[in-house]
Formats: sequence, structure tokens, C-alpha cells
Amino acid sequence: MGQMQVDHIWPKVKGGSDEVDNLCLACELCNQYKWAKTTGPDPESGQETNLFNPREQQWGKHFVWSTDGILIYGLTACGRATVEALRLNNPLAVTVRRNWVIAGWHPPKSN
Repeated sequence: MGQMQVDHIWPKVKGGSDEVDNLCLACELCNQYKWAKTTGPDPESGQETNLFNPREQQWGKHFVWSTDGILIYGLTACGRATVEALRLNNPLAVTVRRNWVIAGWHPPKSN
């Protein structure tokens, strides 16, 4: 999936800063899909919603792994919008996770 990149949670093009509380690590591919997005439509309701903020929200409240540990499902509007906007289940991510499962490295023990 590529190298990890520093992501601006609130993008610089939208006035985001380089302060630590606005930064997180993201895989290169997810970061490219996110680009300057801060919101996305919830696939269930169609309502525009904020994307997941790892600095302010808990992963386990918005996402869950499939039973085989390969897919990520959104539990909330925020989670579902983030899964779609960042294409978290793109073919490359799924292939990589499948191999991580085989190797015993995935899914994480805790969220």
C-alpha cells in the first residue's frame, strides 16, 4: 500500500495547520484518495458527514473489521463515509490485508 505519509486532518488548502494536533499518519494510497476532503456522503442516508478524525474519535466506535479481518465496515455515518471517501477496501488494501492475515499480523488485537 506504500509508505506512510503525514496527513493533514484539516487540509492546508482549507486553512489547516502543521500543528501536531492536525497531523496523523496515513498510507500513501488512502491519503491520495482523501486529498482535501473533510466530508463525504453516508452511503446509507446520502447525508454529507464529517470524515473520521483520528485525533478526536475512537476507531472502534466508527469501524469494525469483517470476521476474516480483511474488510473495514463503517458502523456510523462518519465511518461509512470515511470507508467510501478513502476507499479503505480498495483492491490493493484488501490484497495486502489478506496477506497480513495469512502471516498472522492482522487484524489488530484491539482498536
